[in-house]
Amino acid sequence: MIRKIVLATVLSGMVLGTAACNTVKGAGRDIESVGQAGSDAIHK
Repeated sequence: MIRKIVLATVLSGMVLGTAACNTVKGAGRDIESVGQAGSDAIHK
């Protein structure tokens, strides 16, 4: 039961996150910024 709730929450988050990106180019920028933030956190 908890697994279903977690899966539904993750899928909902992904759908909302995808809806926030209006274009493929915007999605690419979002992914790039997440990668850059992770890289910055590792190197500090």
